[in-house]
Amino acid sequence: MDFKNNLNAYSPKFFFTRYYYPSYWILILTLIFLQIYLIFNTTSPSAPLSLAAASDGRQSSITVARDPCNSGRVFVYDLPPFFNKDLLQNCESLDPWTSRCDDVSNGGFGRQATELNGVVPDGLTPAWFWSEQYMLEPIMHNRILNYKCRTLDPESATAFYIPFYAGLSIGRYLWLNYTTSDRDRDSEKLIEWVQNEPYWNRSNGGDHFITLGRLTWDFKRWGNNQWGSSFAFMLGMKNVARLVVEREPSDPLDIGVPFPTGFHPRSDADVLNWQSFVRERNRTNLFCFAGGTRHEIENDFRAFLLSYCANDSGGSCRAVECNGNRCASGDSVVMETFLDSDFCLQPKGDSYSRKSVFDCMLAGSIPVIFWERTAYGQYEWFLPGEPGSYSVFIDNKEVRNGSASIKGVLEKFSGERVKMMREKVIETIPKIVYASALEGLESIEDAFDIAIHGIFERFNRRHNSASKNGS
Repeated sequence: MDFKNNLNAYSPKFFFTRYYYPSYWILILTLIFLQIYLIFNTTSPSAPLSLAAASDGRQSSITVARDPCNSGRVFVYDLPPFFNKDLLQNCESLDPWTSRCDDVSNGGFGRQATELNGVVPDGLTPAWFWSEQYMLEPIMHNRILNYKCRTLDPESATAFYIPFYAGLSIGRYLWLNYTTSDRDRDSEKLIEWVQNEPYWNRSNGGDHFITLGRLTWDFKRWGNNQWGSSFAFMLGMKNVARLVVEREPSDPLDIGVPFPTGFHPRSDADVLNWQSFVRERNRTNLFCFAGGTRHEIENDFRAFLLSYCANDSGGSCRAVECNGNRCASGDSVVMETFLDSDFCLQPKGDSYSRKSVFDCMLAGSIPVIFWERTAYGQYEWFLPGEPGSYSVFIDNKEVRNGSASIKGVLEKFSGERVKMMREKVIETIPKIVYASALEGLESIEDAFDIAIHGIFERFNRRHNSASKNGS
């Protein structure tokens, strides 16, 4: 009987009933799909690969591609407060004539720009500050401390950041009767400190970088010149990359980064809303100029431009004379002027570059450049590669001798061409602003992201080149 039952168990009828019954196979397939789901969804994209998986090139490349820090990680030195935090706390002494405490507030963004209420969209007002042009050092430091690709393990670092506020430090000694020794003292102390770090000596600073919040010339004293410090020329700095708001084109260690503007978006939505706002703006002026004169400069070009705008009988140009601190903070007239103009005139500032170039572009106005070094060759990581796509160049010498008319040149641009150029400017806006979100924007890269990625690429190229030469 038992034997007969066992035979029946293997009979075709029994086999079909037991193994081909539909509900049975639905259960089996459900279990199989559940196992597949668990296999693919319990593996974190950032989780380390097993040895077996690592040997499979396809699986390894997929994991690397998902790593947001596959281009590198940055280690931040924890400097003594003397080199950064103390400078902010002693903000009253950063300038010999006035307090800089408003400027260093809010992590270097400055005080809230409440005066822009009614000028910028209501929902964006909290993203606007009166940011002083030389506050890049604390802004970069605060962001990098919260950067997703910061590492606390120096062995895993691609780059090492030195958070010395060199610009704020030297700013105390540029005027009055300070000596060159006064101007060099803090920089010498910084070099002494960092040279005692083991990871400095590994590359002699070749994988290190620093942010300089002032013009590069303020750190390149040479000859009998008494201005500035000699920080950039000191032996300990000969390999260190410098993120600086104005670079010397012939110096490969200088990397030009945008001056801080007043807009510090909190999210992707802030950026998109602002771009939409300036794109739809009704502009009533052909061009404008905002700036102050330099009476101590013979044939001051800025004074020439102010006079040129004032004498424009056709009303094509709007001028804003920036006496004292009128254009620095607390007055919305400059932003309104840029927002209302198709083009904005951008002569040299105290040096070739000018914060106003970025303020102008932020407003969706097209910059008119008179010296190539004002923008071209300065900010290659941030501005479009084709100058004519976003700006107009008119040689300052031709304007002076009358062979070129600013108004005449600008009137030749068709409405369609102006629209295309403005769109390129608007497209560039995210690349020239520094977000206020400490961990950065959700998906849009700002000036900070671009600068750090550029540093990683530079150091990776150098490392790969050294490896090839070594082999």
